[in-house]
Amino acid sequence: MGSLFRSEEMALCQLFLQSEAAYACVSELGELGLVQFRDLNPDVNAFQRKFVNEVRRCDEMERKLRYLEKEIKKDGIPMLDTGESPEAPQPREMIDLEATFEKLENELREVNQNAEALKRNFLELTELKHILRKTQVFFDEQEGGLNHTTESMTRALITDEVRTAGASMGPVQLGFMEKSIEREDYLPCFVAGVISREKLPAFERMLWRACRGNVFLRQAMIESPLEDPTNGDQVYKSVFIIFFQGDQLKTRVKKICEGFRATLYPCPEAPADRREMAMGVMTRIEDLNTVLGQTQDHRHRVLVAAAKNLKNWFVKVRKIKAIYHTLNLFNLDVTQKCLIAECWVPLLDIETIQLALRRGTERSGSSVPPILNRMQTFENPPTYNRTNKFTKAFQALIDAYGVASYREMNPAPYTIITFPFLFAVMFGDLGHGAIMALFGLWMIRKEKGLAAQKTDNEIWNIFFGGRYIIFLMGVFSMYTGLIYNDIFSKSLNIFGSHWHLSYNKSTVWNNNYLQLSPATSDYEGTPYPFGMDPIWQIASSNKIVFQNAYKMKISIIFGVLHMIFGVIMSWHNHTYFRNRLSLLYEFIPQLLFLVVLFFYLVLLMFIKWNRYAATNEFPMTEACAPSILITFIDMVLFKNSKAPGKDCNIYMFAGQSFFQTIFVLIALACIPVMLLGKPIKIMQARKLANEEVQPITGASDAEVGGMSNGGGSHGGGGEHHDEEEMSEIFIHQGIHTIEYVLGSVSHTASYLRLWALSLAHAQLAEVLWSMVLSLGLNKEGWLGGIFLTVVFAFWAVLTVGILVLMEGLSAFLHTLRLHWVEFQSKFYMGHGYAFQPFSFDTIIENGGAVTETE
Repeated sequence: MGSLFRSEEMALCQLFLQSEAAYACVSELGELGLVQFRDLNPDVNAFQRKFVNEVRRCDEMERKLRYLEKEIKKDGIPMLDTGESPEAPQPREMIDLEATFEKLENELREVNQNAEALKRNFLELTELKHILRKTQVFFDEQEGGLNHTTESMTRALITDEVRTAGASMGPVQLGFMEKSIEREDYLPCFVAGVISREKLPAFERMLWRACRGNVFLRQAMIESPLEDPTNGDQVYKSVFIIFFQGDQLKTRVKKICEGFRATLYPCPEAPADRREMAMGVMTRIEDLNTVLGQTQDHRHRVLVAAAKNLKNWFVKVRKIKAIYHTLNLFNLDVTQKCLIAECWVPLLDIETIQLALRRGTERSGSSVPPILNRMQTFENPPTYNRTNKFTKAFQALIDAYGVASYREMNPAPYTIITFPFLFAVMFGDLGHGAIMALFGLWMIRKEKGLAAQKTDNEIWNIFFGGRYIIFLMGVFSMYTGLIYNDIFSKSLNIFGSHWHLSYNKSTVWNNNYLQLSPATSDYEGTPYPFGMDPIWQIASSNKIVFQNAYKMKISIIFGVLHMIFGVIMSWHNHTYFRNRLSLLYEFIPQLLFLVVLFFYLVLLMFIKWNRYAATNEFPMTEACAPSILITFIDMVLFKNSKAPGKDCNIYMFAGQSFFQTIFVLIALACIPVMLLGKPIKIMQARKLANEEVQPITGASDAEVGGMSNGGGSHGGGGEHHDEEEMSEIFIHQGIHTIEYVLGSVSHTASYLRLWALSLAHAQLAEVLWSMVLSLGLNKEGWLGGIFLTVVFAFWAVLTVGILVLMEGLSAFLHTLRLHWVEFQSKFYMGHGYAFQPFSFDTIIENGGAVTETE
């Protein structure tokens, strides 16, 4: 078998590198992506390794690049991505990269700090501008003769003592008190400022309660939002002015303003001073706008220049970091001049790896060539299955169940055919399959552009990763749709029906239901050339009965063949690993058990289809056809079947009863062989080995070892029993036997999901057609055209959403279960671990995350 059907042969190698050439050699191996290094310092802390300082420097460079990336994305500047992967820089180039990133970061931080300071100044001037405008309105209202009653003003402006002193003053004028009040602490004063709009109600309540109602507050909203210089958010604020008397209230008001993060600004009392300040503020705002524009232009130029190289810088830094992280897995020899590594490599690629090491040595200028020695080991190597963009998705389905044991049969190549086919049996519809196939084909045609987008949408990534699976599932569904002659619940009459009406016109018009007999001239006597006859689509009474019988039988047929194929796959594993015990006492009885019972059931279906027909003479007519299910049950129970009718034959062929008895006896005999054969042979081999007697005449030592431990190089797919107790072996074999015997029955029944989901899919499609689309098709006139358009859109949405997406997902999951449980359980161990080579492509694809190796 080639590597397509088994994982690659792996070799454990020891690598000796001169210290000066180690960086360049590891860089070449990273570009190659065929070497998995082992950690030779598992007990050494990550902060105590030789190249930890270099890794920290790379982390710092990555931090600076992420800062630049965040600033570039904030400004919406596109980053140039040529798709090329630059080579890993030499160690001496790290200093230049660090200097470049340090310069860019410092320059950008300085520009940001200056811009933030300018924006803060601009915000303060803008708020002051609004304060001057709004307070001018307040004072204009007061000076224009707006009279406030004594009651309202005394509640907000003065204390009880002032209320008595000012009783003869008449209306109070804001900001101005008569000089008749002799005490200076009663001179009125005010503060003005800006506060966030959502804090204003709480601010008013706090002022009222803390000052006991002895303040007067006026506020006005700033219509346009203001930009927060810290985070760039838009904030809505309001201008307020507070009138009060006395230093005590002044201190209290300022503390409240400070607690609510309100900003206070100076506001002159004289109108001329306010106008003069407003003109100065407007001039400064214009100057600030000019400076801010120049600052933003300079920042944009810096970011645009960085965006051109950011992707390449990320790749370079991540490659450097990956190299030093890998070098930390190596050991130093006693001379401190040589690095020693251990690695798993594919056996077929050793020459390619040696060429890469030679290139790295030449790049570094070293005169000492690297040494790659193959080591002998009894450890289980990692499992490495070569894939391409087509087979990668199918291999991922298999690995999701469990990574294959080393060198055992790989189900992925066979899954390429069986998976979309079993899916199509459940999803068979020409129209729905065409929609799915076109969607998969679109993703395949646009895969380069779609892959370059690198979105974080997990659902889309799953769809795109399985584009070839989706395409094949759609194509196979189109094929089964043609077999079922089903397209959106309707049929195609390509070759013309082989059924004809023998009734006259009046009979047809006067009867809602007519019956066509295959024994008369209603049927031509030959089947429809391809798939089902389209007349079954309009059959009302026995359409479902006919389709049920057909789909149920083909589900059992496909299921039994699928399981037999799985058992045959186990034969390839046993022969490859030279596991004679499993071959003799597991494979042979398992295959016999499956064939004499369930494959015989399949043969009965074909015999019944071939021997019984409505056109045959008695007793081979359709009425005399025995039930296969009843026949199979009576066979297992050693009972004689009853004839389906008078004078009908009980059996389908001569000697059927004898053969059925023999088949059941063989199946029963297979059970103790599966249960006890292998454990007894292991027990005998151990006993004879302990007595130092040749276990089996003519058997070699290698065969004896294979009998006792399951055989197999590296123990990849074999079963080791040397250290197991005999009781554990008997229990394990008993569980395995019970699981197989009972599983053969339950797994055969499990394939009936092919029939169930196919029937459900067809019925849902028919319901959507009859209850949705047919309503629009029955309308006439131009209004009917509009109504049909709306109904068709609704029908199309339901078809894609329910029948293609939801039903497709359901059929996909059921197909996955049939492969994982019913098929792979017959031969697939899945006890291996994946080969994770040191690869720059994988590291960059994962965003710089270095995979920890064994």
